[in-house]
Amino acid sequence: MAEPWATLGIDLHVEPTGPGLRRGLTDALRDAVRSGRLAPGTRLPSSRALAADLGIARNTVADAYADLVAEGWLTARQGSGTRVAAREVVPPSGTPPHP
Repeated sequence: MAEPWATLGIDLHVEPTGPGLRRGLTDALRDAVRSGRLAPGTRLPSSRALAADLGIARNTVADAYADLVAEGWLTARQGSGTRVAAREVVPPSGTPPHP
């Protein structure tokens, strides 16, 4: 049986790499948001479901989510889950803003 979050239609192909699982997962999720694979408002799987899918400790996922919430990449509300935060696109310096 598929994980309940797997039917949400999101591309959550993350592979934690680098120094430590938490840092690797945090970096992989941040890159998925930054690249647009995870669009603003996308609901992420629970820490328990993602941890089971990746074969890592639930606290590792919860800590990675907490780091990304603190950085402004994700939002979290009790009972509503964790979602990709709406982010303002900042034009590169020297580029005038569009009216």
